[in-house]
Order: sequence, then C-alpha cells, then structure tokens
Amino acid sequence: MSQTRRLAAILAADVVGYSRLIGLDEGGTLQAFKAIRAELFDPTIAAHNGHIVKTTGDGLLVEFSSVVDALRCASEVQAGMGRAQCDGTHGQSN
Repeated sequence: MSQTRRLAAILAADVVGYSRLIGLDEGGTLQAFKAIRAELFDPTIAAHNGHIVKTTGDGLLVEFSSVVDALRCASEVQAGMGRAQCDGTHGQSN
C-alpha cells in the first residue's frame, strides 16, 4: 500500500478575550463574530485558496497548500481587523 503525502500550511486563529467578551455581552459578541467571519475571514480565506478544516467557538483552523497564501491571508485578516477596530465597524453589518 502506498501512501500519498502532501505539504500544507495551517493557520490557527482565535479571538483574543473571547471569554471575557461573552461574559459581558453574549448575544452581541456572537453577532459580531458572525459578521466578522462573513465580512472578513471567510472571503479572505477563499481569496487565498484556503479551506476551513475546523471551527471552535472563537477559532478556526485553516489549511492552505501554500505558505505564501497562508501568510498573505493572515496579514490581510490582521490588517482588516485593525482597520475595523480603528473605525469602530468590526462586527457591524452595513
């Protein structure tokens, strides 16, 4: 029996302070996280040919066939979150 091996880059992401945020406002935190996934995470992952392997309450494991794609995706998500926090729009659908 032959084995097929492949290389993959794995991106692990989670929300800093998620438990604290859930404790302060569970409904608002869940709504904001869903919006951030839909508006930023999911499109950025798809744009860089990523595949979500697993989700947890506040995190994602994403597989990429290219390290470059994984790093570009992570950088774009970080930049997007920074912009959203600066202008106060993170998690708010238009």
